[in-house]
Parts: sequence; C-alpha cells; structure tokens
Amino acid sequence: MELQNASLQNVLHLAKQLTPIEKVQLIEKIVPDLEAHLEVIDTSRTSPKLPLRSVYGLCADLGPAPSAKDIDEIKMGDDSNG
Repeated sequence: MELQNASLQNVLHLAKQLTPIEKVQLIEKIVPDLEAHLEVIDTSRTSPKLPLRSVYGLCADLGPAPSAKDIDEIKMGDDSNG
C-alpha cells in the first residue's frame, strides 16, 4: 500500500468511503493508540500544580459551634412541633 499525504482531510475522505463494519474496525484499531496517549496526559494531571491548603479553621469566623445540649434541645423542640 502506498502511503500518501496523510492529512486529516484525506483520511476523513477515505474513511467516509468505508462500510460501517470497516469504520468500526478502523475505530477498534485507533482506540488503543488514543488510550495510551490519554494515559500519559492523565498521569501528568494527577500532580497538583499548587500546594494544597489546609481547611483547618475554615469556619472560624462563624463563631463557636452549638453544644450537644443545644442540639438536643432543638431536636426535642422539633419533635413536639411535628
């Protein structure tokens, strides 16, 4: 088989001439190459670009949390209203 200028337009033109079964076979041959390429890209994204920040104290500006006693009182009040 003679290798021609393999531009995207040429490849698409040739692919459109294939039967549906041949198109599926073409896709089956191309997908492994794509998967290998995507795995390389995916592993490069797993390393964070910025250092992670701690969320400790994230809600400090909201004041102290309600106590267990306060929560129990609110629950008891809700039960009597239901």
